[in-house]
Amino acid sequence: MKCTDSTEIKLNEMCFIVLFLESGLSRSVIEKAVIEAKATVDAAYQYSRRESINRVRRNAANPADVLRLMKQPIGQTRSVVRAADYMDIAVKLVKRSLGNRHKRSINATDLISDEDLQVVADLTGCSARHRVPSCTTTPNLDKYRTASSVCNNRENTRWGASNIAFTRWLPAEYQDGISLPKGWNPEHRVNNQILPLVREVSNRILSTANADVESDPLYTHLVTIFGQWTDHDLTFTPHSPVIRSFSNGIDCDKSCERTEPCFPIEIPKKDPRFSKHPEECIPFFRSAAGCGSGNTGYIFGASNVRQQMNSLTAFIDVGQVYGSDDTQARFLRDLTTDEGLLRVNKLYNDSGRELLPFTNMGANMCATRARITNDADAEEVPCFLAGDGRSNENIGLTSLHTLLLREHNRLARALAKLNPHWDGERLYQEARKIMGGYFQVLTFRDYLLHIVGPDFIAKQLSTYPGYDDEVDPSISNVFATAAYRFAHLMVQPFMFRLDENYKEHRDYPSPLLHRAFFAPWRVIFEGGLDPIVRGLVGRQAKLNTQDHMMTEELRDRLFKFSADLALDLAALNLQRGRDHGLPGYNKWRKFCGLSQPKNLAELAKVMNNTDLAKKLLDLYGTPDNIDVWLGGVAEPFVRGGRVGPLFACLIATQFEKIRQGDRLWWENDGVFTEAQRKSLRDTSLARIICDNTGITEVPERPFQYRPRGSGYAQCEDIPVFDLSPWKENVTSQEICCSLSRRLLDAAANPQHPQNNAN
Repeated sequence: MKCTDSTEIKLNEMCFIVLFLESGLSRSVIEKAVIEAKATVDAAYQYSRRESINRVRRNAANPADVLRLMKQPIGQTRSVVRAADYMDIAVKLVKRSLGNRHKRSINATDLISDEDLQVVADLTGCSARHRVPSCTTTPNLDKYRTASSVCNNRENTRWGASNIAFTRWLPAEYQDGISLPKGWNPEHRVNNQILPLVREVSNRILSTANADVESDPLYTHLVTIFGQWTDHDLTFTPHSPVIRSFSNGIDCDKSCERTEPCFPIEIPKKDPRFSKHPEECIPFFRSAAGCGSGNTGYIFGASNVRQQMNSLTAFIDVGQVYGSDDTQARFLRDLTTDEGLLRVNKLYNDSGRELLPFTNMGANMCATRARITNDADAEEVPCFLAGDGRSNENIGLTSLHTLLLREHNRLARALAKLNPHWDGERLYQEARKIMGGYFQVLTFRDYLLHIVGPDFIAKQLSTYPGYDDEVDPSISNVFATAAYRFAHLMVQPFMFRLDENYKEHRDYPSPLLHRAFFAPWRVIFEGGLDPIVRGLVGRQAKLNTQDHMMTEELRDRLFKFSADLALDLAALNLQRGRDHGLPGYNKWRKFCGLSQPKNLAELAKVMNNTDLAKKLLDLYGTPDNIDVWLGGVAEPFVRGGRVGPLFACLIATQFEKIRQGDRLWWENDGVFTEAQRKSLRDTSLARIICDNTGITEVPERPFQYRPRGSGYAQCEDIPVFDLSPWKENVTSQEICCSLSRRLLDAAANPQHPQNNAN
């Protein structure tokens, strides 16, 4: 009997049985493959970490190193990614062994049974990533979120939790149908067309000189940075931790070969920036795959298509302040007292106000001061530490992290005065819960209106419909990888710093954006938070226009300190979409119930721009192939918004799911009292700024641009947040007993925080 396999002819059941019996796959074969896989992966991880840290220490890190280090999985996420790599390599080794044994062209994965795959998963640690956690032993689940948001949904306990795969609203489209990115083989045709180089698309469609930037007449630069802030609450896609290929040992930044996880960005001939340099590509590292996805067969109820991970929770829970797993959350707390506070910097302060603590990483990626100022003797400081590892990405984002650290501690101290019987755990959890309520209100009431416009608000995001335990709030791949990257087109080339009169600061002028990357020293040594926050609320966002999309600070100088080979954010976004196998522009238009242009005339009508439509078709050949991120940011704005109809649909749909699928949403019955909800409805971002900075005059609506004067208010005239509904009515005897118990606990336990208060 002769058994064959091809893409056209499936093995019949008898052939499969014969081949499976021939394979002789045994426990020892699997164990051997897993041992070899672990050794391969561990060696690559160790080499990559050692080499990356050494480059930073030698000041030899290039922008690609900086991006990769910033996108590294850490803590529990790193364990999840490592387990996925163990499993992927182990299955490939088993397949290779079976393929060699049969000496025929067969799909060896078909010979690995589900039972064998389960053994591989158990041995590599992937099974633990898919076990359903119990929600019966976690205390206070009805009152407080877990750090990872596990058990928000009691039935589907991982929905919306950290370290799970992004959801797919449309099936992935990989070159091989399983895991290879679009464009992996540059000659491979999609819809009978060769995909254009992403750098070529960036050059021809998105290029904008700093001098050509047009400012937004309506909105402040805070709208831009708040978009980044909310994104860092909802999505983080870890990159592969390795810098060299598992299969052939090639370093991704020393070769232009495409070999997992290297997917380099090819530089087109006659590229204006690289004409004087011999580089042929910009290093690019693929996003890490989740356990059991991508070429490992059908397992854990998911298809074998590669899926990327979200290491953050899907909820608006201010995880960028508190962290997204229990270990990280505890590490960020100040446990030297029983006051429910977050850790602060012990070496520096901002005119008496708190600053973020420093990281204790082995190499200092934020030692940029000497290079930027050309002062070899300049004092360097480490990166700041926050709930999200990207807090140092630019000083505007750093300022929001610092502002909200201060607000948590302000709330905890105020709650302690209201309720002196509360212990540190209660103070921490209640302050954290209020902070989550703040940003749910600010995002839905104030921010999203300016992005998706009043029509989409009215259709999808107006009146709260109530909690629905059948709605999966998990973040979709297209939202994280494309739609919510719209604000990259709203970034000004400067990070503005203003004085008390909202004029350019005389002592600390506004630096170009590329000189404000990874620069915590600018906060510590150059005037603190106040000038930066004034710059966010007192200066305009960049206006995204079809002629001037992305400033050269992001397109030609991303993470540039002294290296010539800076990154291109537009090219990175396009390459990331292809890495994730996102379907093309028209498939997403259809998903949203929009027209799908098929020719120049129809595309010109959608874009309201014949010249732009012609450029797009010259590059892509067909509207079907336009990368969804580019198609989305190129569309004319919806009424009252700052995105086109495609991204308005995708963004509104995601936030609709986030709200409706959150059991602990601030408006859901039983989460807050009615009196507490009334306080939260009156939340004011202007008040938060007043309470935590030295600024005395602010725009009452910080997202809406106004020249100083009209629309500005003195802080003393802005109502304070009413905390009185959080006061518990307890007797003096109960307070006394509570305090006595705390003192007795402290006396009995030398490690109790109360004993370390001084």
